[in-house]
Amino acid sequence: MSETLIPLSSLVRPAPAARLRSTMGPHTVTLTSSCIDCAVCVDVCPQRVFSVEAGRRHLAVPRSGDCLGLEACTACVEACPVPGAIAITASTSWACLGDRRWTNELLTAAHHAAEHGVMPAPLAGRETQLGDAGGGFDRLRFRFPPPGSTTGSTARAINPADVDLRVPLNRRADGRAALALALPVYGGGMSYGSVSLNIMLARAMAARALGTFTCTGEGGYPEPLVPYADVVIAQVATGLFGVREETLQRAPIVEFKYAQGAKPGLGGHLLADKVSPSVAFVRDTVPGSSLFSPFPFHSVYSVEDHKKHVDWVKTINPRALIAVKVSTPDDIDMVAVGAFYAGAHIIHLDGGYGGTGAAPEIAKKNIAMPIEFAIGKTHAFLMAEGVRDQVTLIASGGLRSAHDVLKAIALGADACVIGTAELVAVECVRCGNCESGRGCPLGIATTDVHLTPLIEAAWGAQRIINLYAAWETEWRAVLARLGLPGIAALRGRTDLLEYLP
Repeated sequence: MSETLIPLSSLVRPAPAARLRSTMGPHTVTLTSSCIDCAVCVDVCPQRVFSVEAGRRHLAVPRSGDCLGLEACTACVEACPVPGAIAITASTSWACLGDRRWTNELLTAAHHAAEHGVMPAPLAGRETQLGDAGGGFDRLRFRFPPPGSTTGSTARAINPADVDLRVPLNRRADGRAALALALPVYGGGMSYGSVSLNIMLARAMAARALGTFTCTGEGGYPEPLVPYADVVIAQVATGLFGVREETLQRAPIVEFKYAQGAKPGLGGHLLADKVSPSVAFVRDTVPGSSLFSPFPFHSVYSVEDHKKHVDWVKTINPRALIAVKVSTPDDIDMVAVGAFYAGAHIIHLDGGYGGTGAAPEIAKKNIAMPIEFAIGKTHAFLMAEGVRDQVTLIASGGLRSAHDVLKAIALGADACVIGTAELVAVECVRCGNCESGRGCPLGIATTDVHLTPLIEAAWGAQRIINLYAAWETEWRAVLARLGLPGIAALRGRTDLLEYLP
């Protein structure tokens, strides 16, 4: 994955049809029984809420999510020749959608980007980049130079198309593969069982098209992923589920998962009703039995033990890069430098904001250090040790938008790992029932044979591609405004951030 072969904009395909019957927003637009399908509303609506069904004369279900509401726009109602044919009311479900981190506005912005490949224009003041968590990345903003400024890095104009987004993954010059990301992100570990096989395939398809990677998670390596082996990171976690010599040998990157930010100190868990026969086969276990990973690796109690782990995989796969995923304890800086001296190429910090709806609330909110603190602390310590440019520092844990990624890099990361946002691209609405076998009505975080077909892998891949294409446009625009020629120039530039108290 040394470079993107073609521009991301060329990978965007016209709106993969949403499975949700109507797009979501603060208003509900309804065509009543008195509608005569004259299509006047199609011509006058500035937001393209109305359209004609393909191959038919009838109007399609209105795209309610794009409606500005009667307080901002009355064009359709005023132009309609039949009074009462168009009804615009307040949505009864809008207030129930999302949470403080993934607000309804942020969710629907991501859904729009996954359909169209561009971020939506702000609709009636709706926010497209920030949540409402009251802290973390939601309190950070970029200090953009004033228009016409000619000081510092803004002395030369930067064309967004020329901004370099590539991130090298092997900085050790140790003779192993010189892998790189075409974008400053790759897909985080989501195991077979926590999500469906079709989701794993969709993420792998998207990773190959985008010039990046995706990770198996700790659930093993399902056979249908083998054709995408060049972009699939094999994870070795404490339960060693599905870890085999052949899966390690085919992986370009092997990731040791020592802890997950959403539940540090607890290990992974997959409840019984998600352990289907196919999941049990891949994990070498019994169907219908709850699976709990131990914490920690009971063969690792020191840096020396950790180095033995790293050397083991390096021997099995002489070309693979080694990634080490850890949570964010108080001594994260010491953990990171220990991983470096053990031979890791990638240090992956996972903060407490991420994880699926299956992670216990007590763990998510009370154990791990917030990722924005962990990044800066680790970056500074590696700099002081003189090894910062010999390792790639990756951040994850609740990064929801293009701006979140850039903020993490400005704090000191090289790139980011994305998980939940990719699921939101395939219409996850954050209902939080991920731990239940039939709890995901959209076929994403499920292994149920009746629900998994709701996601078609190629459809999901295209929506993930579209989301990242929208993010790429944002990244290039922000970096150009900051006067930076590439993503590498943003690393550690905390002077370009401001914290809103």
